Amino acid sequence: MSKRHMLAGCLVIATLGLLLPVSSAQQSKMPPPAPVPIQIASARKAFISNAGGESFEAVIGQTVFNGGPDRPYNEFYAQVKDWGRYELVSSPADADIVLEISWALTDTGLRLPVLGQLRLVVIDPRTHVTLWNFTEYVRGAVLLGNRDKNFDQAMTTVVNRMKLLTMPPPPASASR
Repeated sequence: MSKRHMLAGCLVIATLGLLLPVSSAQQSKMPPPAPVPIQIASARKAFISNAGGESFEAVIGQTVFNGGPDRPYNEFYAQVKDWGRYELVSSPADADIVLEISWALTDTGLRLPVLGQLRLVVIDPRTHVTLWNFTEYVRGAVLLGNRDKNFDQAMTTVVNRMKLLTMPPPPASASR
């Protein structure tokens, strides 16, 4: 092999050696999850606030789902009570956290639009700072029964996301 070929081979190997660390550095790892505010994990008492929403029938001229405009509040309250994680209190002054549930209609302009969105805001009642926020979209449907099912699924997802948020973080050794 000539010196020229050897030099070219060494150059290729050296170039590859330099590029490999750069390409792996470009595929950076996801940062570790940021901590959940301590108020959420340590809370024992919760006040559920009905932030309301739009008047469904007035906006689209038909029944959006059964249960009327208080359905988001009533269903969220029932699911959180069944969960049993928090003692539900009747005043925000008595609560460690406020869980504010609201509903808004959404029109994407599609034939079967997203019906709306459920929004849960977790608030520190002492500072009034938003600690966390969840938004879950409710799929639209032609039939009222299917809209009801889609609403129930979205509400269950909101509550399940809150449950995941309150779980203790995995031990450091398990995340490696």
